[in-house]
Amino acid sequence: MKYLLDTCTFLWASQQTRMLSGAAAAVINDWANELYVSDVSVWEITLKHSTGKLPLPDVPRIWIPEKFAYHKFISLSLNQDAIYRSGELPRLHLDPFDRLLAAQAMEAGMTLLSPDTPLSLLGASRLW
Repeated sequence: MKYLLDTCTFLWASQQTRMLSGAAAAVINDWANELYVSDVSVWEITLKHSTGKLPLPDVPRIWIPEKFAYHKFISLSLNQDAIYRSGELPRLHLDPFDRLLAAQAMEAGMTLLSPDTPLSLLGASRLW
């Protein structure tokens, strides 16, 4: 199966595994699954780190690729179809990062691995 990790799921899988649900941990630990992290999450982490809202053990340019390599996460590029879809989703959840992640998951036929219930309201398949 193919899963798209929400930004918080990526962060928790990388440094606070106790925050993951049992189902999320099982998905992440099953090597048969393909686990994707979006460029949207990389952008969100980088912005939050630069404002001091998200401390990390190293700068994002170093820390994020190390976590990708360690966990064998696959990078998911943002494309225009996902951007257009994010604007077409219901106005039930306004966070632009979350809207883009939901749209990417829908466009790619992936399940979002996220505790964020409103993502389901946007029409994305979600597991937590």
